[in-house]
Amino acid sequence: MMTRLAFKMHLNEGQKEVYIKRHNEIWPELKQLLKDSGVSEYSIFLDEETNTLFAFQKVSGEGGSQDLGQTAIVQKWWAYMADIMETNPDNSPVSKALEEVFYLK
Repeated sequence: MMTRLAFKMHLNEGQKEVYIKRHNEIWPELKQLLKDSGVSEYSIFLDEETNTLFAFQKVSGEGGSQDLGQTAIVQKWWAYMADIMETNPDNSPVSKALEEVFYLK
């Protein structure tokens, strides 16, 4: 069964280009972990007025990318991204899950 997940995060002011560059160069081992974990689609959009990042994933399995924080590669990625995003004390991005209220198939 495929699940759709959405969540939002916050990008620090003036970090758009760095964020894009880092994601364009996503580490192959992180990309593989996401695929192996059932993430088949993953998009992130930026609302430049608020610096809000909106993420959308299609996932087969129990959880999405936000549930992989116990892995060393995700912890390393979080540390790498911590200087440009709002983060928790463990460097994970502050994120808020969003409820799906409409879906047109």
